[in-house]
Amino acid sequence: MAHKKEEYKAELYGDEVREKLEEFAEQGWASIPEDEREKWFSRFKFWGVFHHRGGQESYFMMRLNNCGGVLEPDQLRAIGEVARDYAKGPAENPEFGNGWIDFTTRQSIQLHWLKLEDVPEIWEKLEAVGVSSRSAGGDTMRNISGCPVAGKAEEFVESRPILDEIQETIRDDNDLANMPRKFNISVTGCKQGCAQDSINDIGLEPAHKFIDGEEVEGFNVRVGGGLGGREPREARPLDLFIRPEHAVETVRAFVEYYHEEGNRQNRSKNRARFFVDEHGTDAIREALDEQLDFEFETAGTDFRGEYTYNAGKPTEYGAHDHVGVYDQKDGKNYVGLSVPVGRLSAEDAIELADLADAYGSGEVRLTRRQNPLVMDVPDDKLSNLLNEPLLDKHTPEPNPFVQGAMACTGTEFCSLALTETKARMARLLRWLGDNVDVPDDVDRIKMHFSGCTADCGQAMTADIGLQGMRARKDGQMVEAVDVGVGGGIGSEPAFIEWVRQRVPADEAPGMIKNIVEAYAALRSEGQTFREWVDATGHETIVELAEPHEVEGYEDPCLADGKQSWYPFDDGDSPAPTDAEGQPISADD
Repeated sequence: MAHKKEEYKAELYGDEVREKLEEFAEQGWASIPEDEREKWFSRFKFWGVFHHRGGQESYFMMRLNNCGGVLEPDQLRAIGEVARDYAKGPAENPEFGNGWIDFTTRQSIQLHWLKLEDVPEIWEKLEAVGVSSRSAGGDTMRNISGCPVAGKAEEFVESRPILDEIQETIRDDNDLANMPRKFNISVTGCKQGCAQDSINDIGLEPAHKFIDGEEVEGFNVRVGGGLGGREPREARPLDLFIRPEHAVETVRAFVEYYHEEGNRQNRSKNRARFFVDEHGTDAIREALDEQLDFEFETAGTDFRGEYTYNAGKPTEYGAHDHVGVYDQKDGKNYVGLSVPVGRLSAEDAIELADLADAYGSGEVRLTRRQNPLVMDVPDDKLSNLLNEPLLDKHTPEPNPFVQGAMACTGTEFCSLALTETKARMARLLRWLGDNVDVPDDVDRIKMHFSGCTADCGQAMTADIGLQGMRARKDGQMVEAVDVGVGGGIGSEPAFIEWVRQRVPADEAPGMIKNIVEAYAALRSEGQTFREWVDATGHETIVELAEPHEVEGYEDPCLADGKQSWYPFDDGDSPAPTDAEGQPISADD
């Protein structure tokens, strides 16, 4: 028997949803029948429109698309202006105020506190500059990820045309809009591993192979990677090497195979990683061979040994992310800014767009670590850009804790999350920066915070990973975290091992301080955090990882374990509200 969401989609889904959403927007929030809201909210996701959680009725999030992280000139400015004019809610965040954008771990952007009535006008403003929210959520192929500097920096295999063709011919194909579950695609031609093929449903990684005595450049294919539900999987190799001209059709073949054969009954077991568990790589390779016309070759030699992106290697081996100043292959530069936990105010987003115009080509690109890059900066403009006040605030040279930080949405808006994440992580980063010293040669400690086990913040791949939980402290339900160490992507992807569970959130800073100070004191010369974890052993780290309260850290919402309508507001929810943001009377 098909899951109820399959029944919703069978009735109405895909592009047809937009017309109905616009009709609801014209008539207002109250026009959505209360007993049909679950159905409509599920459908709205196809167009990137997500209803906020309980207590925030009538407010929505919108997720946008930008394949491979590319924002063309004027696009970031338009997004910032939408955030300034429409993305302000009835309560302020104590760290970030009101009106901002969130960079995501799939190189895209989310907007919050949107009113349903404003969605058509928002679409009009964004689509006028080529920004779309279509297929940004729901059971769809999500934003395609790739090296954010594809086409600008050195690549072993050119990937930007492949990314664009996958977007145009596969992701935009209406016949493939209704997937069994969300589906993630990555393609990269660089040797850093920044598209994180290991945690995607299908990932193409650069490789080369001698065929008929000639070196051929292309890709190896991996399938079935993912993190959520405390059941992570590394993407598994299909022992398949493909030439660049076969990349798009190979991705299509696996997408179609999963589209047709994927489980549509059990949503907790129907992500592509479980599909690969069930079918096995040999059967999948055989099925693709039957669909594709070119002759299959076994896997070529990959470059995973050179991967440095979140790979736990010393910095001298190469970049761990794109924060900093880097050369482009055309002689210009790109500058990666550090935006802690990926949240940028609307005003800063507009200013960043202005700086990209003034000092570069106007193009901004986004990374999988929630940071923006200003592209195409000539040498003679570089120093002036680096002296701009915005780059003091979002510096290309942050402290090691800020540079390694990521966080998901958390309970601020997400109905799945168990803890608040972004404001808490911002305070934690500030406290650690002021109170914990790291060795001079350590420029990143990667801390990732997910509000629940869905792991949108990729805690499973961090040096120090935090996942939201709840616990009792002094007889009161409080927000808490499970803490693990030793994760990372690279030649040998590894997921964190849990060292403490249900740690009250106000005791997590002390625990992290203990772990990092032990690392600083006990490491061998040049040893990275991940290498130290591997060398030290789990039992010893458990002993070192003692939680405790610390001076100078005040948790922003420790007592919100029962979840108020908004983590930073103790009053009653004003929702639902009308088009102007005024509360709708329960008597209406």
